Amino acid sequence: MHTNKIICGAVALAGGWAAQAQEAPLLPEVSVSATRVERDNMDLPVSIDTVDQRAIREDNPQVNLSEVLGRVPGIAVQNRQNYAQDLQISSRGFGSRAAFGVRGIRLIADGIPATMPDGQGQAATFNLSSAQRIEVLRGPFSSLYGNAAGGVVQIFTADGPAEPTLSTSFSAGSYGTWKLGAQYGGQHGPLNAIVDVSRFETDGYRDHSSARRDTGNAKLRYDLGSAGRLTLVINALDQPETEDPLGLTAAQVAQNPRQAVSNAYQFNTRKSTTQAQAGVTYDVNLSGGHSLQTRVYLGERQVTQHLAIPLAAQAAATSSGGVVDLDRGYGGVGLRWTHEGQVAERRLTVSAGADHDRMQERRRGFINNNGVTGALKRNEDDSVSNTDFYAQAEWQLLPKLSLLAGLRHSRVSFESRDYFITAGNPDDSGAVDFARTTPALGATFRVSPRVNIYANAGRGFETPTFAELAYRPGGATGLNFALKPSNSLHRELGVKALTGEHGHVNVALFRIDTRDEIVVSSAAGGRTDFRNAAGTQRKGLEVAWQQRYSAGLESALAWTLLDARFSQSFTSGTPPASVAAGNRLPGVAPNLFYGELVWRHAASGFHAGVEVRHSGKVFVNDQNSEAAAAYTIGNLRAGFMQRGKGWRLTEFVRVDNVTDRAYIGSVIVADGNGRYYEPAPGRALTAGVTLEMTY
Repeated sequence: MHTNKIICGAVALAGGWAAQAQEAPLLPEVSVSATRVERDNMDLPVSIDTVDQRAIREDNPQVNLSEVLGRVPGIAVQNRQNYAQDLQISSRGFGSRAAFGVRGIRLIADGIPATMPDGQGQAATFNLSSAQRIEVLRGPFSSLYGNAAGGVVQIFTADGPAEPTLSTSFSAGSYGTWKLGAQYGGQHGPLNAIVDVSRFETDGYRDHSSARRDTGNAKLRYDLGSAGRLTLVINALDQPETEDPLGLTAAQVAQNPRQAVSNAYQFNTRKSTTQAQAGVTYDVNLSGGHSLQTRVYLGERQVTQHLAIPLAAQAAATSSGGVVDLDRGYGGVGLRWTHEGQVAERRLTVSAGADHDRMQERRRGFINNNGVTGALKRNEDDSVSNTDFYAQAEWQLLPKLSLLAGLRHSRVSFESRDYFITAGNPDDSGAVDFARTTPALGATFRVSPRVNIYANAGRGFETPTFAELAYRPGGATGLNFALKPSNSLHRELGVKALTGEHGHVNVALFRIDTRDEIVVSSAAGGRTDFRNAAGTQRKGLEVAWQQRYSAGLESALAWTLLDARFSQSFTSGTPPASVAAGNRLPGVAPNLFYGELVWRHAASGFHAGVEVRHSGKVFVNDQNSEAAAAYTIGNLRAGFMQRGKGWRLTEFVRVDNVTDRAYIGSVIVADGNGRYYEPAPGRALTAGVTLEMTY
């Protein structure tokens, strides 16, 4: 990649747009993810994008992050069409290997972590119907949130409206999919409240893929006046008996992309999940520009999952069986101090804090006897905790130059106590600690009132998750405590510019070098074990551009080029095979594109839009011997809005994959059975209506 040419071109492009722009001000896009206080994105030396409430809700069923994060560059959110495995989310290539859940990316909801201390999280509890905005941070400053190198995805629940408002919504579409929701919000003296509940059901695009999801989300904020502000956030998820169709081989996709493999029926592969969580934050402004924030949260999660593992493999002494049973309790506390003042008559904002989070889990495994839970095969108590200290400073060093610096020290501790001790399966108890200090430094230079350039550099790290520690290579028993964290060095250059009166463009060029990247070592007989690869390198370009024109036209564009490769050769797989330096990282698309054009007719309340999505070729294993082909799809959407005294009615209809393109929506990296592929739906129709009543 020709770095200098790309940077010079980006600067010239942004400068040219700015030179043609009028001087009328544009409302700033504000975020808190990079500095933990509200700042204009334009002034921050980081790659950060915000998806606002209208983009989240308009013409969407509001079920999955895949509906909205396509408009953010650097992020790939693949809807597996498999609610037993959740979404596949990666950021700059981090997280693409996750077989289930989200790893390599910190997930946060209203200041409360949705990622466990080991680095694995779930996005299913993110409530889009009550969201005010979603912020996506990439680059080295994401490491200031702890154990993740790929980035941070934060969702913020909206405040309740000034007047009590009740809304109901219903949407339905192809493949027996529907969602029913209700929401209440309002201001009652010092108490602001919003409560959202919904039920989602689908028969699934593929056979054996039906799902039901009941969710609830509530935010209650009490204004204590000069004594501060107290916020309670509660959310719950109930997702029973979600069917899992498993992946398909290339031959099976060609035969019938909607089928489920025979093992899915034989072992009745499925997953049941319940989760409940509550968190409290307390914010108070003190004298002299000082402020404090504290948080406390508790939660519990129960998962039962039936896997398709041959009975002969389950019978082995070292096997954990084919039924996973997890009972998890988790919680944490955090304290942050912030001071906004001046040094040498220049603005200085300093933050310092500490976080402690802990997860305790009873993990059991049973024989999956053709869909029926059988004998016990695994019984252990696992725990993981992190204790972190961090500090950040933002200083306006010169009128045109500002600095942002941060440092975080993290200690992540794993412990496992084994209670299943038999002949051939000895006591596998053990413990391991990982500790890292991750610095980050960035600078922003204001070229003109409408153009900023920035640079940053820093380090990140990722520990193995408990799922990756679960098995030792070679069939040995016990947790794989020899697995090490990966360590990464991030460097980035970027340009941010205002374009016209109502637009902005962000361009970022980055390089990431990683040591000890965690990769699949082998996958066979229901066991997937991991190892550290020698090294990887990621180089990329991200462009985000949003613009509003005259005559009611609006456009949005997100474009990512990502060259992610192994920088050194190694051997992995079953049977072992050489992975050559220069091979592409599996699960990572070399290019992603999202484009949108919307026309609005203000007088009638009508709008219509077209979306285009493109993904490049994605390899499915380290050897790069198979791949999912590149694809381009188009979506159409339209909506109406009517208002009256005390009420508002909105309707929408959308057609996804309007040309009925056959393509692979996501891949299962390094699947031991060669079932790498999860086909995406053909043409799909969704329509919905929302009624809001104000009292």
